[in-house]
Amino acid sequence: MTLLDVLAGPVLDAAPRLLGARFTHGGVTVRLTEVEAYDGSHDPGSHAHNGRTNRNAVMFGPPGHLYVYFTYGMHHCCNISCGPQGEASAILLRAGEVVDGIEIARERRPGSPDRDLARGPGRLCRALGIDRNDNGLDLRDQLVLDTPPPHISAGPRVGLRLAAERPWRFWATGDPTVSRYVPAKKR
Repeated sequence: MTLLDVLAGPVLDAAPRLLGARFTHGGVTVRLTEVEAYDGSHDPGSHAHNGRTNRNAVMFGPPGHLYVYFTYGMHHCCNISCGPQGEASAILLRAGEVVDGIEIARERRPGSPDRDLARGPGRLCRALGIDRNDNGLDLRDQLVLDTPPPHISAGPRVGLRLAAERPWRFWATGDPTVSRYVPAKKR
């Protein structure tokens, strides 16, 4: 099965299949160890829950494109569009292990231990050199499916106020590069 075959399917099937995949950007390659699924209009935690906007338009496009947004006034996060064109869904890339270009990643994340270089969605984008200029990027040449981890865990999504309890976060069980679970703070 090809990458596009996987990404053209339902987001809850595609998300765990990305674990172990290799993503190369900006001279750095990471092996994905943690992802989160977002199911568009069916998911109150999704940026696309209330419909298409200029910000989330990539989520409605063809599968396999990068959806990049800026959050908390300081971090870029990236998702991969999936599902049929016109139906918004995406997979947030939460964490990875740097497997190539480690010196470049260290320059982008000075002082971080190697296990933390791409541990968390903002750190992953920084290590890979991803920013809003990459929004809409076709990933067919940059994302390669690889051997999945032997054990995959699922649990609640991180930092959401709506639909956080859905077990739509997937990670390589026991991998030290997986981010720490933090529930959303109550307002």
